[in-house]
Amino acid sequence: MRWKLLYHISSLLGLLPFWILCTSSTNKCAVRHEVADCSHLKLTQIPDDLPENITVLDLTHNQLRKLPSANFTRYSQLTVLDGGFNTISKLEPELCQKLPLLEILNLQNNELSHLSDKTFIFCMNLVELNLKSNSIQKIQNNPFKNLKNLIKLDLSHNGLSSTKLGTQLQLENLQELLLSNNKINLLRREELDFLGNSSLKKLELSSNQIKEFSPGCFHAIGELFGLSLNNAQLGPSLTEKLCLELSGTSIQNLSLSNTQLCRTSNMTFIGLNQTNLTMLDLSYNSLKVIGNDSFVWLPHLEYFFLEYNSIEHLSSHSFYGLFNVKYLNLRGSFSKQNIFLASLPKIDNLSFRWLKCLEYLNMEDNNFQGIKSDMFTGLIKLKYLSLSSSFTSLRTLTNETFVSLAHSPLLILNLTKNKISKIESGAFSWLGHLKVLDLGLNEIGQELTGEEWRGLENIVEIYLSYNKFLQLTSNSFALVPSIQQLMLRRVALQNLDSSPSPFRPLHNLTILDLSNNNIANINDELLEGLDKLEILDLQHNNLARLWKHANPGGPVHFLKGLSHLHVLNLESNGFDEIPAEVFKDLFELKSISLGLSNLNILPPSVFDNQVSLKSLNLQKNLITSVEKDVFGSAFKNLSNLDMSFNPFDCTCESIAWFVNWINNTHTNISELSSHYLCNTPPQYHGCPVMLFDISPCKDSAPFELLFMINTSILLIFIFIVLLIHFEGWRIAFYWNVSVHRILGFKEIDSQPEQFEYAAYIIHAYKDRGWVWEHFCPMEEEDQTLRFCLEERDFQAGVLELEAIVNSIKKSRKIIFVVTRHLLKDPLCKRFKVHHAVQQAIEQNLDSIILIFLEDIPDYKLNHALCLRRGMFKSYCILNWPLQKERINAFYHKLQVALGSRNSVH
Repeated sequence: MRWKLLYHISSLLGLLPFWILCTSSTNKCAVRHEVADCSHLKLTQIPDDLPENITVLDLTHNQLRKLPSANFTRYSQLTVLDGGFNTISKLEPELCQKLPLLEILNLQNNELSHLSDKTFIFCMNLVELNLKSNSIQKIQNNPFKNLKNLIKLDLSHNGLSSTKLGTQLQLENLQELLLSNNKINLLRREELDFLGNSSLKKLELSSNQIKEFSPGCFHAIGELFGLSLNNAQLGPSLTEKLCLELSGTSIQNLSLSNTQLCRTSNMTFIGLNQTNLTMLDLSYNSLKVIGNDSFVWLPHLEYFFLEYNSIEHLSSHSFYGLFNVKYLNLRGSFSKQNIFLASLPKIDNLSFRWLKCLEYLNMEDNNFQGIKSDMFTGLIKLKYLSLSSSFTSLRTLTNETFVSLAHSPLLILNLTKNKISKIESGAFSWLGHLKVLDLGLNEIGQELTGEEWRGLENIVEIYLSYNKFLQLTSNSFALVPSIQQLMLRRVALQNLDSSPSPFRPLHNLTILDLSNNNIANINDELLEGLDKLEILDLQHNNLARLWKHANPGGPVHFLKGLSHLHVLNLESNGFDEIPAEVFKDLFELKSISLGLSNLNILPPSVFDNQVSLKSLNLQKNLITSVEKDVFGSAFKNLSNLDMSFNPFDCTCESIAWFVNWINNTHTNISELSSHYLCNTPPQYHGCPVMLFDISPCKDSAPFELLFMINTSILLIFIFIVLLIHFEGWRIAFYWNVSVHRILGFKEIDSQPEQFEYAAYIIHAYKDRGWVWEHFCPMEEEDQTLRFCLEERDFQAGVLELEAIVNSIKKSRKIIFVVTRHLLKDPLCKRFKVHHAVQQAIEQNLDSIILIFLEDIPDYKLNHALCLRRGMFKSYCILNWPLQKERINAFYHKLQVALGSRNSVH
């Protein structure tokens, strides 16, 4: 019933995506790649319908009270079982017997309170066991003795009052033992004897209220490399005793963060003199006083964490003995509570001179007055120095500010958040090895002449973002041609339209950030010569005018020449036009961001050359139509698309192709169902684009094809008609010539003995001149042709009417030369025509040929001679041409008519 209800609701709304209907209403596990996720399903028992080959089973956040071993019989391939965040209170020993391959067992946040010797007796392959946040208060006997392969054991956040986890040697491969947040207040030697054969990389005892360390407690452990006692209230005296107990051990990492160590003396760490300690964490201790020679006992120390303390004074001997320290973190280590100059923390000159191996120094978030002339003298291996938000009055960087770093091979310098307002000439001239300089988030406001960077011969990255204002000149970066990354975000850039461009010397530049500067005026030379530029950020500026066709001089093509550009960000520039060829040469472009603008219509060819495009962002524009001729090439290899919050016009012409592409693509389109909504027409307003029905659009395809076919046929027909009308005679002429040159005029030759004349010519007396002029030459050219001409061929002494009858009988064809004179000639009308027609009717032969010398209407022809054109075949009706070039075609047609068979009607 619930499925039916969901179906009807979705049908009524018409807006719910299809995948909502596919969401299961029952508690079913998600299985993928031999991993079964059954978390957050409110299960009360183990599912029995999972695949038998699963290797990982997640049962977290359910309502399981136990893990019956019988229910795991079919899952014998499990290597990971996570049953955390349930209410399990007891484990069956047979669980691991049913799961012989189990390596990781997580039972954190349950209600286990008792572990017996048999609990893990069959878990011999277990590598990690997590029993965090249960109710275990005491470990009796040896529940872990068979876990010979166990590497990590977590018993933190329980109620343990002792570190004793067994009475005999065991856990020989254990590397991490986590016992933090318990109730341990005393470390006794005998309680750690069970770890006699172990080599612990980490013993976690943090957040325990330890009050005493019994003699030799840490010596009971085979080899202890790491110890963490964070959040334990040790104080100076107990810390000193701890170090004495660690003397002679294998300890290398010691973490004492937030242990109320407010001061150190030259006796605090004396016990560590006989160790190889390489890492010491004293952070968050409110440490105020560091006595001279406090760390002289730590000659092997490499990593030293002192962040977030309250050191008031660092003397010239505070760090004496730390000859091998490579990493020193002093972030927030000096008091910032007093704002008076006299109360500011003090660092004596040459305080760091002992740190000959120091490579990394973090002094962020402090409150120094300034940099003294010998503040960093002696740091001959320093490569990284962070001084972010460290000074109260470092307003101007002079050529003496960093003199103490003259002999340091410094590579990275962070000076952010120091309220620096001015950089003088040669301020960094001592830092010839520097590669990265971060001056962001300051208050610098000046014209950059280029002398500010003198001496930075190896600089690669300069960060100037988020400053007051910067006025550039053509030489601003002339002395640092090695720059590869230049960040100038939100610095109120001025004079960017200067020529030559300020960036012209930067031939190695790969990343340039000019965003958030309200840039409006630039020329097409701004980025000229930046052949290696890969990332260009120009978002949040005012460049819309530059791409308008109405812009004086036309659109400004400031992207020309950037053939290796990969990422282009032009968001929030107000563009409402894009020139068709603006991305023409950007063949390697992989990402384009044009979101938050006013784009509506894009040129069809704008993305044609973006064959490498992977990401396209056009969100929050005014795009209504997504058509193939515009976006087809751009979408071809796309991995990510963002066109959300556009007012789509949900019609076949506008988005049919887009919807079809959405339903078949593997491209990542986030928030497709909620952020891609129809705006028009009204009946689709607010409907997800992906639900637009494109089936009617597909049905129109055959009609479009039929329309194209019919249109083509009509155009061909019109062309043929016009061709025949104007050139038909020429086509017919060459056709007849071709046919009859092959076949010849055989019919005349086949009956020579039957007729004396080829044709008898009937004409008016006034037309005799035309007849003699055109028929006599035909006889001269073709000796087989002979026409009966009354004036020439009638026998003398024979009556005219008799001669006419005899001549008609002797002629194979009868030719009428039709003119107005013929229609008025009495003899022709009353005798010649009548007798010729009568003979043709009697013989049933097509023997009459009509030659029209004038345009005679059919009704006049019928009225005068009782003849109609429809009585004769088309090749027997000839018209004398007005154009001279058509006369040869006329003669040829006449020859065809004379040679045709007198067939039966």
